[in-house]
Amino acid sequence: MGFYRSDRKHTTRPMVHAVPELLAKYESPLDCLTAHLMLECSEVLAGAKPANLVPLVNRTRPCGRNLYHLWQAHQQQIACRFGNLEFIVLQNKPKAFLLLCFDRKQLEQHMSHAGIRTLLHKAGYKPQACLDELFDLLTQRIVEHDGFPHEIGLFIGYPPKDVAAFMGLVKLPFTCQALWKIYGNPVHSLRLAEDYRCCRQRMGAILATGNRRMLEIGDPEHPFFCQNNDIDFHILHGAKL
Repeated sequence: MGFYRSDRKHTTRPMVHAVPELLAKYESPLDCLTAHLMLECSEVLAGAKPANLVPLVNRTRPCGRNLYHLWQAHQQQIACRFGNLEFIVLQNKPKAFLLLCFDRKQLEQHMSHAGIRTLLHKAGYKPQACLDELFDLLTQRIVEHDGFPHEIGLFIGYPPKDVAAFMGLVKLPFTCQALWKIYGNPVHSLRLAEDYRCCRQRMGAILATGNRRMLEIGDPEHPFFCQNNDIDFHILHGAKL
């Protein structure tokens, strides 16, 4: 098993509803794709992660929709709906797309940290490479090796010490498995994993209402960005906001 758990069988899936059931609540194909991407990008939208990997598999879901085809048809509309959140295709195969969703400002700041730059340099990236140049080499490696290069964890907000240990650049004992392999003291890493889980569960609960207004992610009063538990209560019980 690699560093990144691409099967996504972990506790960050929303516990309120299964994903197919959640997406079936949205009649419009564009709304269905929007809800899926909001769920998959919830940690980035919350500012908890700088980026996330989003696989879109080319298969027909029980509702009759194919997210792979929906992405091909609605990329421009998705870009408008998500505002500051950007999407790039890291891998395009007949069986699936692999997207990277990210907040450019947040990711640039994250990738500018000296420790991360040092690790990237050891992995073969140019020391002064801009974000798009980093993307180019990352994409090239994914395509050439048909898998995730070890340094991908640095792009999606995994703790540098865990990425470095997995790459064999530092000697730390393997501690436990969360969304990624954790090495050394697990406290900070497990706290991050819990933050990511909470973001996913919160977004899942909001989207499970089937309320189209919940797809207006650009609304500053969107309940996902509000920590008021009373608002959560009304959302979960189908109140009209």
